Amino acid sequence: MEKDQIVILKDRGLISLSGQDVKDFLQNILSNDIEKVSWSESVFSAIFTPQGKYLYEFFIIKSNNGYFLDCENEFTKDIISHLSRYKLRSKVEIEDLSSDHVIGIINLDKFKEIQDYEKKETKTLVFRDSSVFTDPRNQKLGARILSKLEKLHLTIKKLNLKIIDDQIYIKKAFALGIPIKGTANLKDQLFGLEANLDELKAIDFKKGCYVGQENTARMKLKNKIRKKLMPINCDEDLSLDSEILYENKSVGKIIIAKPYPFGLIKMFDPDFNSFKDRQLKVKAKNVKITIPAWINL
Repeated sequence: MEKDQIVILKDRGLISLSGQDVKDFLQNILSNDIEKVSWSESVFSAIFTPQGKYLYEFFIIKSNNGYFLDCENEFTKDIISHLSRYKLRSKVEIEDLSSDHVIGIINLDKFKEIQDYEKKETKTLVFRDSSVFTDPRNQKLGARILSKLEKLHLTIKKLNLKIIDDQIYIKKAFALGIPIKGTANLKDQLFGLEANLDELKAIDFKKGCYVGQENTARMKLKNKIRKKLMPINCDEDLSLDSEILYENKSVGKIIIAKPYPFGLIKMFDPDFNSFKDRQLKVKAKNVKITIPAWINL
């Protein structure tokens, strides 16, 4: 993306959480530390199963009354339903604001321009009543603007931005090894650590207990991460759940298919180093694993 461009993500949802108990409520459920979230910092976080498996991922942003969750719109109702199970007598209000809010993606240089305009150096700031924050997963993905629909086009005009196709952003994320589309296929299929959520800064190992914390911490401590989610390069479409083969031995499977496929790749049996740079096969199609520089192997 160029400095004068913006991508509008039309498939994002927004959840508002507020109330007297909202901070403790979220701290007991989410994988990241809610104490980090302020008007100057936003975080990436997740919800796991009690066993530590992946359920949902989202960004957490400070709001006037509590917090916003910037999530995939197809999961908005599911996340609200899931959180509501933990409410019990907690004084927490959960509201779906997706219909009148939108998320925009801008270049990091444009974000720095906004920082200069606001005379702030923080990773999150408020510009024209909209929260703007650098992507906590990887700054190469730029910054996100959380805006009300009626204000977005005024902001675009103020910043002299041109709307471009969202595929440019999605393709860049894929090149960086970060899945944007198809994450529904990850649900309950792999552990949060296998989805690289620690390296994407969605897990805080110093905070207290949360759902799935015990198994996640044990896997991290004992280095028992036996599989990793990685982008797969292929010139043809691949089918979901197809085996990835090296010398006729399974080394993983396709867990996100087209248009930007990801595989759940074995680290052992066989050893990852024995095939990581080799040409592999998926139903007679040639594929290769792309290893993002940020993945710790």
